[in-house]
Amino acid sequence: MVNKFLLKEFGLRIRDLRTQENLSQEQLSFRTGFHRTYIGMIERGERNISLTNIAVFSKAFEMDISELLNFKNQNSKLSYHDYKLKTDSDE
Repeated sequence: MVNKFLLKEFGLRIRDLRTQENLSQEQLSFRTGFHRTYIGMIERGERNISLTNIAVFSKAFEMDISELLNFKNQNSKLSYHDYKLKTDSDE
C-alpha cells in the first residue's frame, strides 16, 4: 500500500532529525511528551499520527510544520502522485 510508504518517509524524517541533533529516542520523548516506544513506532512507519502530534514534533525540532514535512531533504522519491486516496481503485 502506497500510504505505508508515506508513513515510512515521515518516520525516516523524524529519525534523521533526531540523529542530527544527537538525541536518543528517550531524549526526544522528554522533549515531546510522547512515550519512547511511540516514537520508535513512528520512526518505523507503524503509526499514522495526527496533525496535532506532527505539530508537537515540529515544535520539538524548532521548525515549521511545512519544513518538518519536507521529505525532499532526505532524497525521497515521494510525490503527491504517490498518495493513495480511499476512492482510488487498486489497478
